[in-house]
Amino acid sequence: MQAGILLAFAAYFSFAGADASLKWIGSDLPIFEIGFFVSLFALLPALFTKRPEDNWGNVFVPKRPGLLALRMLSGTLGGIGGVIAFTTLPLAEAYALIFLLPIFVTVFSRVVLKEPVGWRRWLAVFGGLIGVLLVVRPGFREILPGHFAAILVAICGAATVIILRVLGPSERRITLIGAVLVAGIVVNGVLMIPNFETPGPALWPVLLLGGVFAGMGHLLIVFATRLAPAARVAPTQYSQIVWAAVIGATFFGEYPDGLAMAGMALVGVSGLFTLVREEQRFGWPSRIPLIRNR
Repeated sequence: MQAGILLAFAAYFSFAGADASLKWIGSDLPIFEIGFFVSLFALLPALFTKRPEDNWGNVFVPKRPGLLALRMLSGTLGGIGGVIAFTTLPLAEAYALIFLLPIFVTVFSRVVLKEPVGWRRWLAVFGGLIGVLLVVRPGFREILPGHFAAILVAICGAATVIILRVLGPSERRITLIGAVLVAGIVVNGVLMIPNFETPGPALWPVLLLGGVFAGMGHLLIVFATRLAPAARVAPTQYSQIVWAAVIGATFFGEYPDGLAMAGMALVGVSGLFTLVREEQRFGWPSRIPLIRNR
């Protein structure tokens, strides 16, 4: 179990590295072009997530195609939102908004699945919202498109969790991972055509690094969940806020102020509490494959 948890920390460090690569590219390339190349290069390490009993044809033979299509839609929209968020916001600030994901899971659980939600989980929802207000401070700071994009990522991730509650136990892991990556490549590939710009020599290594980091993150998560229960692995995703703060300060000169750090901590605590309550009451994430929700 300890080895699995360590691999999970390494996985989320890889995801943070991928997001930092997006930020490094910044506005040097159109959004859809960044999404296309990163998804394409991410496919390389993710190929190793295939189990011996699976074959590549399984990616395109889902047992519940309608729900898988929704999963592909939420993953693709979340990926596009992630590119916008990380290229326009400080890393730690983007993560603070994205980690509203468990809060949205609570809301969707009540609205869509009609599950009972106790007062403690509603308290966590309000705590997370207060944390976001401390980070963003509307009326005192400029609200950027990246803020809305980061919230879109959280909403798409929460939708993915709800879908996986139904879809996850019946579908192969290679289908859930491969289909989303293929959808990201196809959708971004089509949308990038009108404004395509050939990446300069300095951008190719960053695009490759971002894709490899993302693909390695998926691969390490698979190995982590083979060694430790998914419920023990899931909370390690909040280490991304730490990685983001370190990478942001080291490479981009981003230093959150005291209020922002307090808000990030409040979002993190609220999200962790919600995650624990989800596991205790409904078995998520231990009953579904643990994969990145965008």
